[in-house]
Amino acid sequence: MTTHQNPQLPTVSGGPDAVGLPRGIRACLFDLDGVITETAKVHAAAWKEMFDAYLKTRAERGHEPFVAFDPAADYDTYVDGMPRADGTRAFLKSRGITVPEGNSDDPPDAETVQGLGNRKNRIVLRRIHDDGVQAYPGSVAYVRAVREAGLRRAVVSSSTNCHDVLVAAHVEDLFEERIDGITAQQQHLAGKPAPDMFLAGARALDVDPAEAVVFEDALAGVAAGRAGGFGYVIGVDRVGQAEQLLAHGADRVVTDLADLLGKK
Repeated sequence: MTTHQNPQLPTVSGGPDAVGLPRGIRACLFDLDGVITETAKVHAAAWKEMFDAYLKTRAERGHEPFVAFDPAADYDTYVDGMPRADGTRAFLKSRGITVPEGNSDDPPDAETVQGLGNRKNRIVLRRIHDDGVQAYPGSVAYVRAVREAGLRRAVVSSSTNCHDVLVAAHVEDLFEERIDGITAQQQHLAGKPAPDMFLAGARALDVDPAEAVVFEDALAGVAAGRAGGFGYVIGVDRVGQAEQLLAHGADRVVTDLADLLGKK
C-alpha cells in the first residue's frame, strides 16, 4: 500500500526549532502503532477478536458470564503499548482470570498467557496481510522534516512485527535504528511503561536521554518517556485522551505530528 503525501506540508531545515522541538534536542524516538502507522486500531481489533472468543468459551464452560473486551477502555488501560504477554496478563487479571504462563512457543490454541498472546499475534498478521498498512501522512512528512533538520531518528515499538509493518507501510527508510519486541527479547529489556526500550533507542543513536524526544500515543509509552528522563515527551492524541496523556507525563499533546512543523 502506498503512503500518500500531503503537498501542502512545508519542507523545513535548521535543527530542532524548525520541527517544534526545544533547543538541545539531537534525536527523536518514535513509537510505531498509532504514531507512525494506523495499526493501533488493527491491534485493538485483534485483541478484541481474541479475548472475546476466549471469554465466550469460558462462559460456555460455566465460568464467569461473558462480558466483551472493550476496544477503547480495556485496550487503553491494559494492553496499548505493552508487550503481548504483559497486556494479556494485565487484562486477564482485571477480570480475575488466572491461567498458566506457558512458553513463548506455545501454540495459539494453548490456554496460557503466551498461547493467548500468540493467538492475538496470528490475528494481527492476518489483518495486516488482508488489509495492508497505512502510515499517517502527517507523520511521514514530520519524520522527513526531522531528517532534513539533521536530527537522529529511531522507531521504538513493543511489537515483534515492527519490521514487517515498516516495510508494508513503505517507511522503513525513514529510521536509522529500530528497537522492537525482538530487540527486547534479545537484550532482556522490560516493556513499557518501563523506560528500557526508549533508553536502548537513545543508546543506539549515541545520545543522552536528555537530548532525545519521545513521541507516543499510548499512556504506558508516555509514562516510559517520563520515567527515562528524556528531554521532551510528546503525546499523540488519536482517540481523545489528551488529558490522560498529560497526566501520564507528556510535555505537550498534538493530534498530528505535522502540527509541530514550523512551530516552537
